[in-house]
This record gives sequence, C-alpha cells and structure tokens, in this order.
Amino acid sequence: MADTRTLPAVAAHGAARLPSVEVDSYNVELKDDEGFLGDRASKGAFTDIVENWRKALRKSGGDPFGDMPTEDLSKKQFDELLTKGEPEAAGLVHGAIEEFSQELALVIRRFLRLKAWAKTERIVIGGGFRAHRVGELAIGRAAIILKADKIKIDLVPIRNDPDEAGLIGAGHLAPAWMFKAHDAILGVDIGGTNIRAGVVDLNLKKKTDLSKAVVWKYELWRHAEEEDVKREEAVDNLAGMLKRLIAKAQREKIKLAPFIGIGCPGLIESDGSIDRGAQNLPGNWTSSRFNLPQALHEAIPKIGDDDTAVVLHNDAVVQGLSETPFMQDVDHWAVLTIGTGLGNARFSNRSSE
Repeated sequence: MADTRTLPAVAAHGAARLPSVEVDSYNVELKDDEGFLGDRASKGAFTDIVENWRKALRKSGGDPFGDMPTEDLSKKQFDELLTKGEPEAAGLVHGAIEEFSQELALVIRRFLRLKAWAKTERIVIGGGFRAHRVGELAIGRAAIILKADKIKIDLVPIRNDPDEAGLIGAGHLAPAWMFKAHDAILGVDIGGTNIRAGVVDLNLKKKTDLSKAVVWKYELWRHAEEEDVKREEAVDNLAGMLKRLIAKAQREKIKLAPFIGIGCPGLIESDGSIDRGAQNLPGNWTSSRFNLPQALHEAIPKIGDDDTAVVLHNDAVVQGLSETPFMQDVDHWAVLTIGTGLGNARFSNRSSE
C-alpha cells in the first residue's frame, strides 16, 4: 500500500459523513438474472435499444439511418432527429426513448427497495446521457411511469451541466472554512471515457452554500479514444492538466485553495485506494500498490505556498454533491448518473437532524 502519511488531512477519502450531508449509500451494484441491473439504464443500453429497433426495420425493408453504425450516432444527432428528422427516424428515436424509460423506471424501483434508500424523496439524474434532449425526455417519461404506478418520488435532471457538476461538487468534500480566504478550488472528474479537470470559482461572497459556484476553466482528455493508455500515463496527463490550470489561475490572480477534489468511479477506501468498480479506467486502478491522491500530491506538492490537500470520493457522489444547496427542501435524496455505467448515491441532509 502506498504511504499516505504525508498527505494533509482535511477530509477523509470516501467519507460517509461530509460537511452538509451523510452519504447513506453509493456504488451499489444491483444484479438480476441477466447481470448488473445498472447496465440496463446506461448510455450503452440506449445504443443497444436503438440498434435492436434498426435490426427490426432492416428485416422489413428500411432503416431510416441508412448505413451509419448506431454507435457513431451522437446525442446531438438524436436530438436533431426528434425535431427535424423524417417521421420514421423520429418515431424510432421516440420508441427507443420509451423502452429506455421503462428500463430506467424498473431500475429506480429496485433502488427504492433498498434499506439505505428508504424514504428517498427526490432523485437527481446526471451523467452525460442527461445532457441532451433525448436524455431529458427519457427522464421525464420515467417520472410519469413511476407516478402512474403511485410511486411517490421526484425525478429531476441535474441542475448544472453534467460535465461541470462533477467538478462543482468537489467543493462539498471539505469544510467551508478551508476556502474562506480563497476564490476557487481544483476539481477533477474521472470517467470511463473522459478525464476532466477544472478551476471551480466558488463565489462564496455571493453565496456561502456554494449555490453560485461555477466552472471558470477546464481541460478535457478523451482517454477512451486513444489506444492502450497506461495508468501512469493517465495520472501524468491529469497532473499536467492541473498544473496548466494552476498557471492560468495564477496569471489571472485567482486565489486557488491548496485543494484538489476528485470524483472517480468505484468504492473509495479511507486511505485513498479504490476497492472495486474502476474497471472502465485505463490500467489497474484497484492495485494495492496504487494510490491516486498520493500520486497527485507527489506531482503537485504545493499550490501557492501551502501543502496540497487531495480528497477522493466516488464520481456519482461528487456529481450529486453539486445539488446539495438545492436539496434543502427534502431530507433524503439520491443521484443516478447515466454514462458508461450507472452511478448511484443516496444522501441525507445533515441539517435535517
């Protein structure tokens, strides 16, 4: 195990108790006879549904998408087909949305049966799939299906752009006092296809609850588009992204807190290691010889004059945390992130205690 004793301890990695919420549950891997239930409500599941509809149409003599492979169709293209496409193509997309919505509603029903999810009042839907109209329609349709079944749950799209929510949520990983003398922090969102790092302007002078936090600048690396990416290469690239962002912030005289908050797939141990659930990342991130917070601290030991604190938590947890200021009217709420997989986390507001 990597030696983490030199890391400043401002917050625990993978903590259940955070400044504003209790994390009741996260990274739950539900299974049925067909495998992981979350696979039925992932971005890939929607692609599979579209392909199945296309196969049926090909047998009857026509595919409105022609020869283009389904996996090459972008969310933007699906959105355009809904509004401007030929009726048959638009109808196919609507059919796929309906089928996906049924699967999403089924998955939500299963989560709501979990003891840790009891009394959940609202579920926020995040992840890349939510970022476009197709995803929004699927969320809305799933909400109607659940209400028709008399399941009392609010289903809402995540408020911030999903690409930025995973960075903004990093501000909720550490106590607010740590940021009082600073303007911004560094946030990192590690996913199965992309790694994103950004400077999050906390805007604490406008709102101390981080409800006005925004992403000032970010860098994106699409590691899934490159062949045979090694774990060490991924960490080096991430460190390079962060160093460039630090330099940009310094040039603009933005006071960066000596803090890096990271969201990463998997079950996060208190020492910063990853127990399981990181199988879509490049290389072996669950090795006992690998510790991401330690590796980044070694690459960026100081920000300004102060030792860098690095805090790691699950990516769905961090994305969900961006909603904390807007969840104060409920006691118990959750997040599902629809991307390469289905991330999940359930929270209880500490203010309700």
